[in-house]
Amino acid sequence: MSNEQLEKLIKDKIEEAFKNSEHPKKFFITENGRGVTDGGDLYNAVLKDVLNVVSTALVGILSEVVAGKAVKEAVVDNAEKAVKQAINKVTTKK
Repeated sequence: MSNEQLEKLIKDKIEEAFKNSEHPKKFFITENGRGVTDGGDLYNAVLKDVLNVVSTALVGILSEVVAGKAVKEAVVDNAEKAVKQAINKVTTKK
């Protein structure tokens, strides 16, 4: 799976989870205990930034995991080939 595919999958899953969860309609910020400011836009901007950071982190983490798995599989495959070749050499010399 390429990084682009992984990134799209993660963004799609985060968007799906976002749509399936309930969010506050208004986000209020009090300033020095005086009054309440409607911060709906602020809440949405912060939430979007946090989700982008989480998405980027997940792509990085999963890319490393997938790459690590691919490297491990390549090492195992090479080891299996080397063992089979060694067995073939031993059995054919007799």
